[in-house]
Amino acid sequence: MTGIGTSAAMPQPPGPAADRVDWVDYAKGICIIMVVMMHSVRGVELAAGQTGFMHGVIEFARPFRMPDFFLISGLFLSLVIDRDWRTYLDRKVVHFAYFYVLWVTIQFAFKAPVFAAQMGWAGVVKLYLLSFIDPFGTLWFIYLLPVFFVTIKATRRLPPALIWIAAAALEMTHLSTGWMVIDEFAARFVYIYSGYLFAGYVFRLADQARSHAGLALLALAAWAVTNATLVHRGYADMPGISLMLGLVGACAVITVGVLLARRQWLDFIRYFGEHSIVIYLAFFLPMATSRTLLLKTGVIHDIGAISVIVTIAGVIGAVAIWWACRNTRLKFLFERPDAFWIAPRKPTAKLQPAE
Repeated sequence: MTGIGTSAAMPQPPGPAADRVDWVDYAKGICIIMVVMMHSVRGVELAAGQTGFMHGVIEFARPFRMPDFFLISGLFLSLVIDRDWRTYLDRKVVHFAYFYVLWVTIQFAFKAPVFAAQMGWAGVVKLYLLSFIDPFGTLWFIYLLPVFFVTIKATRRLPPALIWIAAAALEMTHLSTGWMVIDEFAARFVYIYSGYLFAGYVFRLADQARSHAGLALLALAAWAVTNATLVHRGYADMPGISLMLGLVGACAVITVGVLLARRQWLDFIRYFGEHSIVIYLAFFLPMATSRTLLLKTGVIHDIGAISVIVTIAGVIGAVAIWWACRNTRLKFLFERPDAFWIAPRKPTAKLQPAE
């Protein structure tokens, strides 16, 4: 199937049998680092009651931090959108549902004593059950992905332009009901649908950036100045501007990923991107542990420096947990067991980052 919004002359996403696309993994690596950074910085600043130099960094990334993750998650959807519903649901719903249920339970196991002190054990049980309706904490991304995947497949026969316009309008409402699924669906669906709809254009952008690195760097500099200015002046959240910054910022992250892949620099970022879901699932534990130790011991006083260390600990600690578990009986933490497949298992099935 030719991707919607593409033409035969455009670069296409590689098929399922192709090797991984290096710049996609670099872009995912940038995304997951920014996500861990955001949670780390906010957690440190909240616990310390003050802000550090990293606060400006996460504010700069705020307009595009999640849009780029969702846009990249939609890039390869055209390759699988016409699978039968059983296989599609297995790969795009059950896969993420398994990890959400497992890891939300793990997070509650660690946080239950604190919650119980605040609301009692009955309140903990209620909050846990509510997490299956309204996603809990850092795990909302993998809760929402299956919702998006099912929506896109269910509406694939409708006019794509109409869906995109409706999705863009939803984003510009800046809906705030207090329910995360509703609010984040409205805010993010346009980005994953854009990745799906305009995948051919994204791959053309990547090819152009690889071929014209100098122009790509100039474009990135102009984008960075514009993004920083709009954030600093408080315009980044305005309807229309937020959508523009999200889409352009996602393209900027992709361009950075292409340039890094072109020179094969900072290969650890590519590795993090290849295993982004591993980091996303497990970073909360090393992040919280390192934050508590650093703030309680007081060995480092600068809040920004603490935030950087906690970010590094969150990313590397999550990978270390995966490495420690992957060849043991605990591999079920990161690899879906046979019992939780509802369609024939892929011959060499391993845990895969969201596509």
